[in-house]
Amino acid sequence: MKMFIDVEAVYIHRNPVDFRKSINGLSVTVEQGMGLSLFDSGLFVFCNKQRDKVKILYWDSSGFCLWYKRLEKEKFKWPRKDDREIISLTEEQFHWLLRGFDIDRLQPHKKLNYCSGL
Repeated sequence: MKMFIDVEAVYIHRNPVDFRKSINGLSVTVEQGMGLSLFDSGLFVFCNKQRDKVKILYWDSSGFCLWYKRLEKEKFKWPRKDDREIISLTEEQFHWLLRGFDIDRLQPHKKLNYCSGL
């Protein structure tokens, strides 16, 4: 099963959250803590203090969905160098994060845009 295909926006809450929070508690964090709209077509990603669990909250046009992943032995490489509380990721970086890569160190080649002088 492939999830999170064609993601328009990914917002990471950099600081850990209390994982007893579910949809309602995380919704308050998105709106009041992050200052973002819940009804945008984005994913809101949260991690616990131990960095072995991730929750993803999103709106699917008929209701809220909450996706949860727990790692058994590893930890997520959560962005730490950034001073911002909210970090925007590309879809590719988001998939890297879920697969265990350190997104602070992985950078794809820069895109080049050329045009002919004609």
